[in-house]
Amino acid sequence: MAYRRRLPHFQAGDCPVFLTWRLYGSLPPSRVFGSEASAGHAFVAMDSLLDRARSGPLHLRRPEVAGPMVRALLYGQDSMKYYQLHAWVVMANHVHVLLSPFVEVAKITHSLKRFTAREANRILGLIGQPFWQDESYDHLVRDGGEFDRIVRYIENNPVTAGLVSAPVDFPWSSAAHGS
Repeated sequence: MAYRRRLPHFQAGDCPVFLTWRLYGSLPPSRVFGSEASAGHAFVAMDSLLDRARSGPLHLRRPEVAGPMVRALLYGQDSMKYYQLHAWVVMANHVHVLLSPFVEVAKITHSLKRFTAREANRILGLIGQPFWQDESYDHLVRDGGEFDRIVRYIENNPVTAGLVSAPVDFPWSSAAHGS
């Protein structure tokens, strides 16, 4: 099944999916990627910009905002049974998740984004303002080697960003939660 917004989105029932979404306004408007850049290279470049951001919305670095995001991820797996989580991290301005969906990916992202936006905006006193960027990035995982690379990428994201020296030291990730 495929659905389209600005990016095409595909779902294969038995494939794990790597998802990333970010806070509204978290990328600089002046960013430019050459037309020769592959989707993968553009993703890594944008993720690097997000990791290095010292301005713009960084709401997820606040425990009172990151905590509900983590609880929502776990609730979607444990109570709603929408997916099986394999790896996840909540960074200051974006979220990476590797999961095996049991429902449509659009339903998963809509549910997570709607609940967490409402909760975060309430905490931050930003009622009625956009919290998440509408578009999300998704990638079907093709094989076990790619799956393992994505788990490492997600759980090492706080280390790569210079936030901690070991993945288990970052409280808002599967590495720290033993998931």
